[in-house]
Amino acid sequence: MRLLDSNIVIHAVQPSNAWLRKEILEEPFAVSQTTRVEVLGWHLITAEDLSDLTTFIAAGTLLSITDNVADRAVILRQQRKMSLGDALIAATALEYGCDLVTRNTQDFRHISGLPLVNPFDRSPGG
Repeated sequence: MRLLDSNIVIHAVQPSNAWLRKEILEEPFAVSQTTRVEVLGWHLITAEDLSDLTTFIAAGTLLSITDNVADRAVILRQQRKMSLGDALIAATALEYGCDLVTRNTQDFRHISGLPLVNPFDRSPGG
């Protein structure tokens, strides 16, 4: 299964990225609780964006922050400086055995055993 990073969820609901939305919806995908909070909790979110993002997130599987996820996030942050959100998202992908789909692969490259996919590397128009 693929775990979507917050930036991918945001890009996928934009009208100009119909290709991305189509690609994501072709296979089962998951979203972490961390991504849900990051995306839906933006203080300037509009009602329309909230509706679009909520609908998109609901099309996937929502993965919880378990004790194992939290413990792994602690270890990731001890190994290298990274944001709490990135650590929790990476730990979720590792614990649930998911590829992490992100546009920010550089934020996660240092994590051993974490498969990364950047759909923008092969997007129409580059």
